[in-house]
Amino acid sequence: EHADTNLRAPTQGVIAKGQLMTSTSHLSSSVRAPLVWRAGWMVLGFGALGIGALGVVLPLLPTTPLVLLAAFAFGKSAPGLHLWLTTNRRFGPIIADWQDNGCIAPRYKALALTMMGAALVLSAALEVGKAVLAIQLLCMGLAAWFILSRPSHPSRPPEI
Repeated sequence: EHADTNLRAPTQGVIAKGQLMTSTSHLSSSVRAPLVWRAGWMVLGFGALGIGALGVVLPLLPTTPLVLLAAFAFGKSAPGLHLWLTTNRRFGPIIADWQDNGCIAPRYKALALTMMGAALVLSAALEVGKAVLAIQLLCMGLAAWFILSRPSHPSRPPEI
């Protein structure tokens, strides 16, 4: 009996008055959940960055929103990757404009809108289904509205 009690003691802990729970059950969800979320954010970050990097050379992929998404995802999962991305020569200025001022430079606005327009024209030329084209037009229209609604330059404080 004594040996059996000693074997159970390390695997049980008091959670609340009168309630017992195994130590692995109350620790596993709190230990694994952040790791799972971090891994998910990292996968999203790498995916967005990969597609965004392809957008530098392939005109049909929007670079700016994907790089911003990657920065957000790495900020949630990997501070080192977030730092690398924000200090990157090519992508850093895009992220800095967004983080500091919530603005998208006119150059990046024009590029994003041009690429969205080119993607729509290509889809129409390839004769994709009307439903696909309508969904694409809706999504790109909303993205274009968002891009155009952002300031192009940091707002300046009023002069007194």
